[in-house]
Amino acid sequence: MAAPADTVDSVRRVREMFGQRGNPLLQDVLLALGLMVVGAGAEAVSAAQFGVHNLGMQLVYDALGLAAVAVRRRWLWVGVFWTCAHTVLPFVTGLRLVEGGLGIVVLTYTAAAYLPVRKALLAACVMWVPGMVLAAVLGRTGESAFYPNAQIFVVFNTMSALVCFTVGRTVATRRAYIAALEDRARTTESSQRALTEKAVAEERRRIARELHDVVAHHVSVMGVLATGSRRMLTRDPGAADEALATIEETGRTALREMRRLLSVLRTEAEPAGELAPQPGLAGIEGLIEQIQEAGLPAVLRVDGEPGPLEPGVSLTLYRIVQEALTNALKHAGAATIEVRLDFGANDVTVEICDTGRGPQLGSAAVGHGLLGMRERVMLYGGTLRTGPRPGGGYRVHARIPIEVPVERQLAS
Repeated sequence: MAAPADTVDSVRRVREMFGQRGNPLLQDVLLALGLMVVGAGAEAVSAAQFGVHNLGMQLVYDALGLAAVAVRRRWLWVGVFWTCAHTVLPFVTGLRLVEGGLGIVVLTYTAAAYLPVRKALLAACVMWVPGMVLAAVLGRTGESAFYPNAQIFVVFNTMSALVCFTVGRTVATRRAYIAALEDRARTTESSQRALTEKAVAEERRRIARELHDVVAHHVSVMGVLATGSRRMLTRDPGAADEALATIEETGRTALREMRRLLSVLRTEAEPAGELAPQPGLAGIEGLIEQIQEAGLPAVLRVDGEPGPLEPGVSLTLYRIVQEALTNALKHAGAATIEVRLDFGANDVTVEICDTGRGPQLGSAAVGHGLLGMRERVMLYGGTLRTGPRPGGGYRVHARIPIEVPVERQLAS
């Protein structure tokens, strides 16, 4: 049978009251009352052994001492000096009372647990030393059956103080260790969150570059071919039909690559068979053919023997050529294009030159494209130079180092 709602609320309030976030003053008052009950019961049962001569006066004296427990966490030093005064009160007034009690034990522990070690030692000495010295000097150590002589009295009280102080310092050390662990956990969590955000931002930039390269190139080719086919539709229907077929195939290719990139955003992992392979050096000839079909004369020259390259380097070379050809198609006008690949022993160089008028300064589209190319090249420690050519035209030159020489790769 389920507990009523008011019972559940009462239990919750009690847990909050006595939990770590509860009211410390209320908790300490209840602790002082509990200690008062325990001490009164023990003294009532064993008054002779404790050296109690007047039980009523002793209970009042004990209650005054436990007042320090009630304020121990709110006003700790007030409790420390109150306990000191409480221990010397029987010697100053001449009353035959049993000094000390449970209050000094709790205050010693509290000082050791909440104060720095030097202040905690000072507080412990303030509470214990005056009463012990006065009891030893005035000969008040043998009134209890537990202390037959002064030596046992001093040893017992010293050991009691050391035990209380040690327990308090242990708790303080454990609390500091837990706080350090929590701080380290927060720092680790913050660092992990920053690394995750950085990885997400880098992945978004990579996908943005890929989308820009794919969409800009294919849409530019489709736009040029659509313009030509519209002009040739009445004069040369066959050529117009061939251009439209190329537009159709180019559109499908662009859509396929966009789906491949967007699938990365939708899921963390895709079956390998559903994704087309990343383009590389073998796809550069297809880019040249697309530009030729769009009406710009373009040639490809390859110097050196192409060795095995990292997939990322091959993709970077492909994207550089793709972006440069796209810019030439949009901005060069009537021009010829030359793409040159030079495979050296320690690096590979790609250069795209055209004889057109070049892009206009401040073009946002060209700026984003060049930024994407520069980021790709810098990722592999390469260099990128772009700008107008002497005598007209535009030039894109990129050099990417190869970690393993090509000869060594071919020999292996």
